[in-house]
Amino acid sequence: MSASTIGTQARRLTGWSVGISLLIILAGILAIALPAVAGIAVNLVVAWLLLICGVAHLAFGWHLRGFGGAIWQFLLGVLYIVIGVYMLTHPVAGLVTLTLALAIYLFAEGVLELILAFQMPNGRGWLLLDGIVTLILALMIWRTWPSSTEWVLGTLVGISMIFSGSSRLMLSLAARSVATKLA
Repeated sequence: MSASTIGTQARRLTGWSVGISLLIILAGILAIALPAVAGIAVNLVVAWLLLICGVAHLAFGWHLRGFGGAIWQFLLGVLYIVIGVYMLTHPVAGLVTLTLALAIYLFAEGVLELILAFQMPNGRGWLLLDGIVTLILALMIWRTWPSSTEWVLGTLVGISMIFSGSSRLMLSLAARSVATKLA
């Protein structure tokens, strides 16, 4: 395969990547514009994932039935399914719970990042900043919970999508530039 053929193929593929990147950025903007809708969507995805995991635990428990530990797999599977069904049938309550879980997760992450920053011999500045910002974010969510439920998950998912789409776009454009030179 010649360099020009590889360059042409690479340009075509990076074109798709640019398009997908722009769609991800647009979805992120929509998530920020409609944070409650995006939050409910996140809740529904998590609920379905819990249901799938619950079924997997039940199946695994069924296969373990002769080796012991099966009862715990069954109980865990039932727990996952019950929580998943609850989140599907009560999406707003599920969103409230996910928001609190996010605040707890961010708090734990911030504390661990601060501990790690103080244990590092050098280069601790960025980790220290990350830990402080993460703790502030966790405390902001927790202090305004449950009223923050409507905007927190959707906004954070939207911001994440914008950053993911933007970095993918930059990588795609850089790859396209290289591909153009090959063609």
